[in-house]
Formats: sequence, C-alpha cells, structure tokens
Amino acid sequence: MDEGLPVVVIGAGPVGLAAAAELVGRGLPVVVLERGDRAGAAVSEWGHVRLFSMWRDLVAPAAEKLLTAAGWTRPADGGYPTGAEWVGSYLAPLAAALGGRVRFGAEVTGVSRLGRDRVVDSGRAGRPFTVRVRTSGGEERLLARAVVDASGTWGSPNPAGGDGLPALGEADAAGRVSYRVPDTADPAGRARHAGRTTAVVGRGHSALTALVALASLAEEVPGTRAVWVLRRGAVGDAFGGGSADRLAGRGALGLRARAAVEAGHIEVVTGFRTAEVRPDGDRLVLVDDGGRALEPVDEVVALTGFRPDLSFLSEIRLGLDAALQAPVELAPLIDPNVHSCGTVYPHGATELSHPEEGFFLAGMKSYGRAPTFLALTGFEQVRSIAAHLAGDREAAARVELTLPETGVCGGAGLFDDPGATKAGADGCCGPAPEAERPSPATAGAGLLTVSPLPLLTAAPTASAGGGCCGGGDSPRPARAADPDPLP
Repeated sequence: MDEGLPVVVIGAGPVGLAAAAELVGRGLPVVVLERGDRAGAAVSEWGHVRLFSMWRDLVAPAAEKLLTAAGWTRPADGGYPTGAEWVGSYLAPLAAALGGRVRFGAEVTGVSRLGRDRVVDSGRAGRPFTVRVRTSGGEERLLARAVVDASGTWGSPNPAGGDGLPALGEADAAGRVSYRVPDTADPAGRARHAGRTTAVVGRGHSALTALVALASLAEEVPGTRAVWVLRRGAVGDAFGGGSADRLAGRGALGLRARAAVEAGHIEVVTGFRTAEVRPDGDRLVLVDDGGRALEPVDEVVALTGFRPDLSFLSEIRLGLDAALQAPVELAPLIDPNVHSCGTVYPHGATELSHPEEGFFLAGMKSYGRAPTFLALTGFEQVRSIAAHLAGDREAAARVELTLPETGVCGGAGLFDDPGATKAGADGCCGPAPEAERPSPATAGAGLLTVSPLPLLTAAPTASAGGGCCGGGDSPRPARAADPDPLP
C-alpha cells in the first residue's frame, strides 16, 4: 500500500478534528470529510444548550498545540460555553488551522477496499481503502491508507417506540414528534411549547435538559405542561449523582430537574413503553403495549438515545457486538446492561480494531447504542489510533486520561428488576476514590454526550459506563497478559 496516501477522517466534529490534529502532529497526511457546511455542524444544531463541562476540559491537547501555533487565544478555563460558543471559539478555529485538510459539503456514501468487495480475501490487506464521496460537483473517489469514522450518531435518533421500532403512528405524526432538546428561547421553539402540553420520552440527561427548559417556560407562560414518560417502573437514579457528581454542572442539572418535579411543573409517568402514537384531533395520545393511554398532548419530544448509521460501511468487514453494535473488544467495557457508572477503562486501537485492518470507528459512533460516551474517551481513542498508524506502539499503549466519577450506580439491565440490589449512594459501588486529574498536557475534553443526545448538558445517564457495578460476565481485560497492550 502507498504510505503516501492520506488517512481519511469522516466527520469534522470534536473527535474527528481531534483525530486530524493528532495525525498532523505525527506528520501523517490527513483529509477530513464533513457532510455539513461547517465544523461542528451537529454541535451547532444544539447550540442553545450550555455544556456542563468547563472550557478547561473542552480542548483536546493535540488541537491546542495546533491552535496555539496559529495564534489562538484559549478561552478562560472556568467558563461553561454553549454548543454555539464551543463551535465558534474552538471547533471553527481548529478547522481553520487544519486548513485545506478539511473539506465541507463532502458526504461519504461508501467505503471499501480498492478492487475488493467484502467477500474477497486475496490481497485484501495490501489494497488501499476507497472512499466514495458525494459533493455539489458530483461523486468522486478518494484513496486512503486508513479510515477513521468519527461521524457520530446525531443523524440516527432512536424512536419513541419502546421496542426499538417506531411506535405505530409515530412516522405519521412526524410534524409533532421531535428528537431534539427544544430551544424555548427561540421564537419558533417557544411557540411550539408555550401554553401547551409536551410529553418528554426518555430518562437521560437530554431528557432532563428538556424538562428543565419546559418547567422554566411553565413559570412564564400559564398552561404550559410537561409529562415525563419513563419506560422503567420508577424514577430511580434518573436525576443523577447530584452533589456527588465530579462534574458539578451535570450534577446541578439533575438537581434542577428534581426540583421541577417536586414543584409540580412536571407530571411523571412510569412503567410506560410507547407502542402507539394515536391522533386525537389536533393532539396526540400515547398508548403503551398494555393498552394504557395517556391524556392527549400537543407535542412529543423523544429523547431515547441514538444508534450508529452503518449503511455506508456495508463493504467493510466490521467486528461488531451483536447487541450494542460497538467493536467486540470494546463492548464488554461499556455494556449498559451491567454498566452505567464509574469510568470506562481507557482504550485505543486494539479495542477499536476490526477485521478490516486500518479501519476504526471512533467517538460516539464507536459506542454503538451504548449511552455512556465521554469526549475524554474519544480524545484518548484518537490519540492511540494516531500513534498506532504512525507505528509508535509504545505511545499507543500509554494511558493518558482519568475519567470523572458520577456518584451514580446501577446497570441498565437491573432497573426493571425489583429484586436487584443497588449500590451505595456514595460514589460508585461504594465510596468513590479520589480521582486523579490529568495534567494539562494529557487532559482530553469534557463530556461530548451520549444519551440521548450529543449535548454536553445532555450527557450520559451515568458516566463512562465501564469498570464498575458490572457482573463477572464483563471483566476488564487482563492487561498484563496482552502481548501488545493498548489503553
């Protein structure tokens, strides 16, 4: 394979741009392909949401080096930016510093091996990747030595339906069902919810963000109501770790949502798995799989997570976990059936590899359907991948981050089991150890998100998911036994 070919990075979001910065720092040629018309196009769509990570934790180390060389002024560490501010003050300048390496309006429609479909073994590993790209000027083909897919999951929200399929009637009600945190400061968003009843389906931090926004609107506009629809039989720890959360902004979000419920601004419905969205004149009625119908609502906001779009990777040999659609080596570390707290064991090229050598999923997409991704994890992923592609196995194997605890515990698969024991409220599975903070040279970025929206304020239901509260079926790999360990 021609080593002069570039590494193609799909997606110019926080992790994709960090990957490019890492590759540039390693002296490797790179091309970033972004379907949108700007850096952080997906982040811009939730630009009204304020992150609960400070600027201190939102700048990737390799990116900062590149930006500093270009004369960039770093924002004050203690501020909490909105998504729009994150784009304007960091992601857009980073893309500018990368220059012509970043191409906008370039949608990847397929990835394969040159002259080989997924069936052919002969000579496969020695062939470059071929990346099919659609632009305003038509289709073209790029050759690449490696591909890092950091395109995220923003475009593939989960439906309101409780079985993973759209509820009956959900598609027909598309004009009144949305999958994004509402912007109640925007005139159009305000008009859609003010003085009306909105059902919020979901229990992650995106749902909490939506509920807090609607509760604030209810204080201003009489007749504004929110109904919180939970699939689980109780609210449980949906409010998060509160004051025990190592990310104070995230803990404060849960406290605000709890206060809104206690103040009567939010009606809570538990044990409800939506099976049908039924029209009722100009309103909608949610019906569960047992036939229980809620009172009519005007709008439905479904914030139930995301799933990866794998359609354009049909010719790539992926090694994905059957349940999570995450790389098979990574899946046991993040499985939400047994993990929802603590920290994911730092991982890199080994855990992210596939049978197709040189192809990697990174960022939120690497987590498949698991709702526990942290941007800190994503920056560590691409640091390791870049080192691996540069042939620096020692650097790829180093662990260069420590993730924050959340003070919340319990695997997702246990919440519906009334006989399941819950861990103590102090820390995760007992008192949380004092977390070590990475040095500025090795720190990653704050939460990028997960469940159910890639919003920093709407981040994971717990933390990075792995290494805690898990049963013996999903142990941490025995690192000392690995012949070529990676973080």
